Amino acid sequence: MKARVKWIGDVAFVAESESGHAVVVDGAPEAGGRNVGMRPMELVLAGTAACSAFDVVWILKRARQAVIDCVVDADGERAPTEPKVFTRIHLRYRVTGRGLDRHQVERAVRLSKEKYCSATAMLAKTAEVTYDVTVVEADAANPRAAE
Repeated sequence: MKARVKWIGDVAFVAESESGHAVVVDGAPEAGGRNVGMRPMELVLAGTAACSAFDVVWILKRARQAVIDCVVDADGERAPTEPKVFTRIHLRYRVTGRGLDRHQVERAVRLSKEKYCSATAMLAKTAEVTYDVTVVEADAANPRAAE
């Protein structure tokens, strides 16, 4: 896996992935940023939530669960001194579907945390990673009403 980060001015950069996608990364205004992109550590936290969400949806689909939505809200706390590593991360999973087996959803989240999610495995070296799970039954008339 490869990535490239190119400076585009002030404290803003374009991060490009080997798969051909790009995202703008910028610093806070007090650090000279213009607020045109995510902060680097916000990107780490969002990437962690996305890594785990990917696992959860993949596991549930393999278990033939009728999942139609998965939202992961991540809250992170960082050390007060440099390097300001994450010291606590809490992931809140909200999984919506039709007739989802709560046990299967909880199993998928647990497997992501304990086995599959590379990001949480790395961050767990400095942070306590916790989670909670909400399972929402989809309304047939409005399947994404739970958002």
